[in-house]
Amino acid sequence: MYSFQILRAFRHRFLALRNISVRSVSSVTNLPYIETNTRKKLEASLPSSNGITQITTLPNGVRVATENTPGHFSAVGLYIDAGSRYETPRTLGTSHILDRLAFKSTQNHSIEQINSIVDSLGGNIMCASSRETIMYQSAIFSQDLAKTIALFSDVIRNLCITPEEVEEQKQTALYEIQEIWQKPEMILPELLHTVAFKDNTLGNPLLCPEDRLAMMTPNLIKEYMSTWYRPERMVVAFAGSQHEDAVEQTMKYFGDMPKSAEFNAHTLLPFTTPKQKQTGASFYKTITTAASSLLHANSNYATATQRAHYTGGSLFLNHPLPNTYVNIAFEGLPVHDPDIYGLAVLQMLLGGGGSFSAGGPGKGMHTRLFTHVLNRYPWMESCMCFNHCYTDSGLFGIMASCNPEFNTSIIDVIAQQFDFVSGFGSECITQLELLRAKNQLKSSLLMNLESRMVQLEDLGRQVQVYGYKVPVEEMCKKIDNVTLEELVRIARKVVRGQVHNEGNGTGQVTIVAQGDLNGLQDVQKICEKYGLGKTG
Repeated sequence: MYSFQILRAFRHRFLALRNISVRSVSSVTNLPYIETNTRKKLEASLPSSNGITQITTLPNGVRVATENTPGHFSAVGLYIDAGSRYETPRTLGTSHILDRLAFKSTQNHSIEQINSIVDSLGGNIMCASSRETIMYQSAIFSQDLAKTIALFSDVIRNLCITPEEVEEQKQTALYEIQEIWQKPEMILPELLHTVAFKDNTLGNPLLCPEDRLAMMTPNLIKEYMSTWYRPERMVVAFAGSQHEDAVEQTMKYFGDMPKSAEFNAHTLLPFTTPKQKQTGASFYKTITTAASSLLHANSNYATATQRAHYTGGSLFLNHPLPNTYVNIAFEGLPVHDPDIYGLAVLQMLLGGGGSFSAGGPGKGMHTRLFTHVLNRYPWMESCMCFNHCYTDSGLFGIMASCNPEFNTSIIDVIAQQFDFVSGFGSECITQLELLRAKNQLKSSLLMNLESRMVQLEDLGRQVQVYGYKVPVEEMCKKIDNVTLEELVRIARKVVRGQVHNEGNGTGQVTIVAQGDLNGLQDVQKICEKYGLGKTG
């Protein structure tokens, strides 16, 4: 699971799995702009610090999180609780165009001046939108902290969004969309979400639909920003910076943003799932849920803050391609579910990749999908497990490809792998496989977090979703605690359609296939044969 694509999935899987470790707020009492009553509330509600992670909430709701770990450079990121899942039918595709407009002209600077500022900071600045967040990130020298925060403030609060800029980005987005549609390995994961969460939340496309480009106007984009770019939905994260300096600069450039009228109602509430009692302070409602109390009760807000409802379903695109591409998935677990560690281990255990690999230590050559699929069936071009986790749902499954002449076998091979890991038969998971998967998962986690930018995004996204973060040692301990019996139980829960998230999903299997589909097996019948998905 270790290309850039897998790295992002890995980070998001773990972004909110840690217990809180924040600094004592009393250490910033010398800052006059932190209101006394706000400070007292923080002192009363937040656990003590572990000396590394520090979090302060400004009076208007902006959260400032820092980890002052040593390094040759610093990193700063701003994370906004926005993205494609918050789009309505009217605003569908807006976040895709918005992230392309991120560093254009503002009311204070022309686009040439913005480019000059970006270059002076080293040019390592980016904006990206995903389903549940829009992020602005930069790797900087420590002395450029104030300059970077000033730039982020300008492009977020004073963006011009001229008709000319919008038209230019629409043309660029059109080319991007057409290119991605030519690459099944890139477009099928998008289509899988669209089918799995039909017409709601996580099913909204990351890419602006081609027929929606004409409807993208400056006013529509500005309306989207004014709706979701609110201070209580923002986290400013710093890696390698002093907390007091970070709070001071954030207060200077974002502290005067007007807070929502119902800001005091913005709290992290205990989380429960249907037919499940609250088990302790480690469960919290997602930011999506908590934020609903902040929004006016109209249809746009109601649609944009609804629970992700997993529908399942199928989509078959019969095109003449060199290979047949198949994705089979089930509703997965949200990031706050305690079984998420076991599911992460299961993904690592299944692993997989392409039929050609340079091999070597740590390349996953001993994972199940290599030993049980790619090594046994030379006609299989690729086979890989994926695990997408979100605040209130997820997708877990296998993607594979083969030459069309083997369409009669590919579905059966994939279904067998789900069946094997969810039972105790002759092909069941062994203790050796479990140990290897846990060790590889821990080593990958630790090595990825050596990256300053991964550390930054991990910090920002955790605080955005949960409001807290704990040492990686606790995560490793929870990975170690996964037993073989628990792993099989979790696998059975997912692939047998027994996941019960707040969205009340159907439990049905999701199938997406593209290519020359002649001879492809009846996917539903094969899944029923192996008892995959909810059958009753």
